[in-house]
Amino acid sequence: MDSRRRSILAAGLGLYAQSVFPQQRVKLPKIGLGTWQTFDAGNDSAARAPLREVLELLDGNVVDSSPMYGSSESVAGDLIADLGMRDKLFIATKVWTRGREEGIRQMETSFQRLRVKVMDLMQVHNLSDVATQTKTMQAWQEQGRIRHIGITHYTASAYDEVERWMKTGAYEFVQINYSLAERDAEKRLLPLAAERRMSVIINRPFAEGSLFRRAKGKPLPSWAAELGIASWAQYLLKWIVSHPAVTCAIPGTGRPEHMRDNLAAGRGPFPDAAERKRMADYFASL
Repeated sequence: MDSRRRSILAAGLGLYAQSVFPQQRVKLPKIGLGTWQTFDAGNDSAARAPLREVLELLDGNVVDSSPMYGSSESVAGDLIADLGMRDKLFIATKVWTRGREEGIRQMETSFQRLRVKVMDLMQVHNLSDVATQTKTMQAWQEQGRIRHIGITHYTASAYDEVERWMKTGAYEFVQINYSLAERDAEKRLLPLAAERRMSVIINRPFAEGSLFRRAKGKPLPSWAAELGIASWAQYLLKWIVSHPAVTCAIPGTGRPEHMRDNLAAGRGPFPDAAERKRMADYFASL
């Protein structure tokens, strides 16, 4: 860690020691919803119609967004309000900017767009100016405006930095990438999250579709049915959320039929360690 990063981390630790909340696992359905690209529908009523149907399928699930996702926050906020579903969802978004005042402005805008008075989860997106934004999030958590705080990233190249911030004890959530194509999180981050009792949200569960391209035209193994698996999406998601450190995965979709398929991965039996290895080995053989 260079001297500048070390000084930032050290400066923040005093505040963290005063503001840390009890780390308790939040009970959430295993499958949530990511809104990157899929909810960037603007004011197009035709494009919003299937998104409304997607949301109607949820009950208690995470709906995760970000100010960097175009109109996604506004679209999700409008539809959730129209459906009267605020109390049935765990709404998460992120702050993605530099500077205290700009961070405050951006978070206030997210509250307005998502139409919430209390945000279930606010996260520092890709560790952007993480020390500064964390101080504001902690203050808002103390005021009751935010229930939980966390950090996110989407690439293994950032894991050393993610690990350092996880070790501060400031966060209840960490959101990272993990899939059968991207397994680096197994080495240190997932064990650390379990040790620290941090809730873990998984992004990029399909590795931007590359896993579907690999499985295209290939049959599911006959034993997949024993785990309640009826599709490749369920296979890939069930492998992820059966890891004991993982709280939920947030595949993005704007199609109700895909949301139904994804949600099915959160039900039925879950593979144990030996079965997860069998699943990984089979997929590697494709």
